[in-house]
Amino acid sequence: MSAHAFEHPANNAAERCPFMPVFGPPALMIERGLGTELWDSTGKRYLDFLAGIAVVSLGHSNPVVADAIARQAATLVHVSNFFANPVATEAALKVNALLEAATGHQGQVFFTNSGAESNECALKLARKHGGRGRHTVVSALGSFHGRTLASLAATGQPTKHEPFAPMPEGFRHVPWGDLDAMTAAVDGSVAAVLIEAIQGEGGINPAPAAYLRGLRDLCDRTGALLIVDEIQTGFARTGEWFAFEHAGISPDVVTLAKAMGNGMPVGACWARRDVAAVFEPGDHGSTYSGTALATAAVNATIDELRRIDAPAVARRKGARLVDALTGIDGVVGVRGKGLMLGVALADGLDARAIYADLLDAGLIVNAVNASTIRLVPPITVTDEEIDEAVTMIVAAIARAGGSAP
Repeated sequence: MSAHAFEHPANNAAERCPFMPVFGPPALMIERGLGTELWDSTGKRYLDFLAGIAVVSLGHSNPVVADAIARQAATLVHVSNFFANPVATEAALKVNALLEAATGHQGQVFFTNSGAESNECALKLARKHGGRGRHTVVSALGSFHGRTLASLAATGQPTKHEPFAPMPEGFRHVPWGDLDAMTAAVDGSVAAVLIEAIQGEGGINPAPAAYLRGLRDLCDRTGALLIVDEIQTGFARTGEWFAFEHAGISPDVVTLAKAMGNGMPVGACWARRDVAAVFEPGDHGSTYSGTALATAAVNATIDELRRIDAPAVARRKGARLVDALTGIDGVVGVRGKGLMLGVALADGLDARAIYADLLDAGLIVNAVNASTIRLVPPITVTDEEIDEAVTMIVAAIARAGGSAP
């Protein structure tokens, strides 16, 4: 059996646990990682096909990123935003270069510490851009945009709202993928449409290209901003630098985090330069926006993703994983793009039970809903590790009664 974190001597009873109980009992006490591999406090090895929830795209303890962080920590960690630093400036230029190539527009960046903060910045920017009386944001049911009050209000999962009601006003939710419903919801009070090109926490649901193109046309007609949440999909995970590129659209605002620093807490809100221009000094801020330490990780991560041609690698590795999983007993489909995949299980199979069985066997995934296993391994995952993981998944499904191994 796996070593559970609450059995650790420093954390051996619920009343002694030092953490607030928002994540439930920790399943493991992880001590170290390298590439796609992790080891717990007993020395047991795991293959990590969750990657910190699509964060560690270059693998655990990536030497290029680790060296950049270590060198920066000995040089300059943080100064206030009354001053610039060359590391954050370089990172902003690199993020802008990627998004200018993807959108055809020059833009500006606000660095954050998380995806939720990136969406908070985007929501404030949309309200300022829309002006008084035009502050509503429309998003999709099943979406996930963060845990702060505003980003949670934008999240299209009412059960997550209930414990914190009343929620901030100015948010509407319409059925995912329904362009008619979105069109009906976008009236003169709407400042922006906020959408994921692939819903992550909602079940790995790719938006049809025609739907995203329809949203772009709708926003062009109404003057609303199109905000694309690329927090989980960005930085090559789906086989393009950004998932909206699959549909050939150009958003006005893009929110980023997760893989941006390969595990360093960092994110960004990018906006077309004319949209960003509505912000004035004092409108927004963060003590830790653009620290030299965090943006050193961003620079190293982007450089390394470019060096390995990460979009092409994600496409190839994702195709190998899809081919290996398609058609096996107990799997009714594989959704997603690149290395952001949802394995849809046959009726009668419980994704949460299979997740627990795989964890015990030494493979880390997660059950994104009751019938779907999420696979988001590092982009640097090897072919041999993919084959090993597939063998473990097939065996777990067999143990659950879904097939013969």
